[in-house]
Amino acid sequence: MNFARQRLLKSAGLGSLSLGATSVLLSTPSGQAKERLPIYPHPDQEIVLQEVPSELERQIGVVRRQVTATYRDGYKQVQGLVDRWIGMETAVENRLKSLMSPDESLTPSVLYIGVATLTGSILTRSRSLPLRLTVPPLLLALSSSHFLPKTTSNVTSYFGSLEDKYLPSLAEKHNIAKAHSEMTWERAKEMIERARNNFEGGVVGGVGKVQEVTGLKFGEVWKLGGKEREASVKGMEEKAIEASEDVNEKVVEITKAVEEKVEAQVVQATRAIGKKIEEAGPDIATNAERKEQVKRLV
Repeated sequence: MNFARQRLLKSAGLGSLSLGATSVLLSTPSGQAKERLPIYPHPDQEIVLQEVPSELERQIGVVRRQVTATYRDGYKQVQGLVDRWIGMETAVENRLKSLMSPDESLTPSVLYIGVATLTGSILTRSRSLPLRLTVPPLLLALSSSHFLPKTTSNVTSYFGSLEDKYLPSLAEKHNIAKAHSEMTWERAKEMIERARNNFEGGVVGGVGKVQEVTGLKFGEVWKLGGKEREASVKGMEEKAIEASEDVNEKVVEITKAVEEKVEAQVVQATRAIGKKIEEAGPDIATNAERKEQVKRLV
């Protein structure tokens, strides 16, 4: 009985399995057609690789760009400074060329000016402080105006234009002081001229009184002295002209004599050479005949 039951249960389980399978098969849609394979092969699909940098590479790129930008900015600033310096050098060179006069030589004049300034500082080294501060610049100005007058005038006018441009109040005071100094100098010159004229008038009046008292003509002697001076100067000029003419004549005579001697020596040399050639003529002919005989024998 038990054995029969087990067989029934096994058959029942297989039946259930077959029923489940049929149910699964029936549940699939029968209307869908199966996917057909293509006749030709599918084309190869394009594979796109995208580079994704890491965080370290990204940080390195940021730092590199910052360093490059900083370097470019620094280079631009340095180049700008160099250009400005070159521009300043060019401007200074052009300014110095415009201030220096082409008619004046700087080589000995600057040396003389330096010697004069150094002499002033040496002479006033044991004097008071105001003298030590004023004498060397004063000697510098005087020596430069004496040895380089045009260059000194250009320099003073240039500094005057700078003073008028940047310090107008000081320039006005300077112009006033300059005008007062020029007026004082003109008055001093007038006073000196008057004193000289008064002295000459007094001398002439004294000479006239002496002539009246003694009867001697000192005035004519004075005038003759002036005329004699003029005559002596003219005589010296005439003598110098005559001496230069004599020197020129002597130079011409010497050149003529040298030319004549040279021509005579050339003529003698040519004659001696001709004689030597004439004397050596037979020897030359015999030598030529000997050479021809040797050639024939060979």
